[in-house]
Amino acid sequence: MTTAPRPQVSAGDLSQLDLPKHQEQSSMRAQVGDALRALLVSGRMRPGSVYSAPKLAAQFGVSATPVREAMLDLVSEGMVEVVRNKGFRVTELSDAELDAMAELRLLIEVPAMGMVAEACEGDLVGEVEALRPLADEIRSAAAEGDLVRYIEADTEFHLRFLALHGNDHIVQVVRYLRSRSRLYGLEQLSGTGLMITLCEEHQEMVQAALDRDGDRMRDVVATHIGHVRSVWAGHTDGE
Repeated sequence: MTTAPRPQVSAGDLSQLDLPKHQEQSSMRAQVGDALRALLVSGRMRPGSVYSAPKLAAQFGVSATPVREAMLDLVSEGMVEVVRNKGFRVTELSDAELDAMAELRLLIEVPAMGMVAEACEGDLVGEVEALRPLADEIRSAAAEGDLVRYIEADTEFHLRFLALHGNDHIVQVVRYLRSRSRLYGLEQLSGTGLMITLCEEHQEMVQAALDRDGDRMRDVVATHIGHVRSVWAGHTDGE
């Protein structure tokens, strides 16, 4: 999969993020929503900060309507909350909440991905192989420090992989857990050992599936989620 690089967005400054202006309104709402989710998950839109739809719209270069609609979608997902007459505040998560989400992901993703690996034959082999370019895209985005593209590619990789299990409810739950998470330390991780490790683990998952090695897959996924949890907590020293 090839994705056009997005302009990098520095912490606290969303003005450099550009979106196509010729899309239909519904498509624009989805584009803005995806971009906002990535900025929220990467931690570039900070917890406790209030953002107004008109100002965001001006920075995106679009009208306020799709931005407001996208923000209301994020309200329903618990990522932001409405601040009357001001805009939308990014919700904060405690360490206990992040631990609970990581625990849920371990309980759901580890066995599901193990079953994907053990069932990897026939048409499933081609679908797993098709994830390799996406894993490469994640590594490329990480190397370029493009966290928006990194988050988008990473999310697509994991959800597409999980979808091979055939249980859409699992995919939806994990999508929710991922969107509720925040990777506050991600910006400081660019080029570090932990970032490289996270990227390598995606390729390891692909290979474990192709080898039909369920045990190896379960180990890699559990380790990967543990690494992600350390990023949530900002524990990046020594990596």
